[in-house]
Amino acid sequence: MGTPEQARWTRARLGRSGPPLDLLTAHFDQHVYAPHAHDEFTIGVTVGGSEVIAYRGGHIHSHPGSIVVLEPGEMHTGGPAAADGYAYQALYAEPSLLTDGTLGGGLPHFRNAVLHDPELAAALRAAHTDISTCPDPLETESRLPWLLTALARRHSTARASEDAVPGAGHIARSVRDRLADELLDPPPLAALATDLGLSRYQLLRAFRTTMGVPPYAWLAQHRVARARGLLEAGLRPAEVAGLVGFADQAHLTRWFRRVLGVTPAAYRNSVQDTTG
Repeated sequence: MGTPEQARWTRARLGRSGPPLDLLTAHFDQHVYAPHAHDEFTIGVTVGGSEVIAYRGGHIHSHPGSIVVLEPGEMHTGGPAAADGYAYQALYAEPSLLTDGTLGGGLPHFRNAVLHDPELAAALRAAHTDISTCPDPLETESRLPWLLTALARRHSTARASEDAVPGAGHIARSVRDRLADELLDPPPLAALATDLGLSRYQLLRAFRTTMGVPPYAWLAQHRVARARGLLEAGLRPAEVAGLVGFADQAHLTRWFRRVLGVTPAAYRNSVQDTTG
């Protein structure tokens, strides 16, 4: 595939004190994994080439855009299916992350290990890339459990739970206010859900239905709004990032450009030029 073999691990965290979640970005031309199993669900998206995996007594093949789901305790191998190798992004999720929005609470079973779901594959890839770059606990907790629940609801034998959340507007406003009040150190969604007598999926459902965005995106936009005032007062972007709760200047810049279309430095300069 023209690039050296590589594998890069990132450890994110679900909330400030939540369980860790490992993410892997890999490209291999020749590497073949020895037979092994994981305690977690292995969920990967093939991004280049093709992979052949020995699994459940047979062989499965993945291609660009394929979602691969390997269940906990299942022995498997993996290696290139062709001379051009393979590349993929994977995450290792404890089973509870796939059961939050399903009935019964049992382990979801995936009859097919290779899934075709372009929309979900693209969302998993985007979340994996963003979280690997900046493993913000609230973003990780907002995005990945939501996507993993969608995976279980769409493709496993588990039955979906009821989507309607009574009092969704009140729930969303309560969560919004807590996030705004504690923007420098926002509480984990799991803790907020427990306080409200909800599951994390129910909280996310209520918030997204009411606000139109997940909690991390709402908080990022709120932080950008606060950052604008500080930049207009003459503070530098590097100073502002920490004052509004972003991990660093790069994290501020990423969201500032998403929301306003310019970098914080460009915004500050234009405001100062106008004032002058």
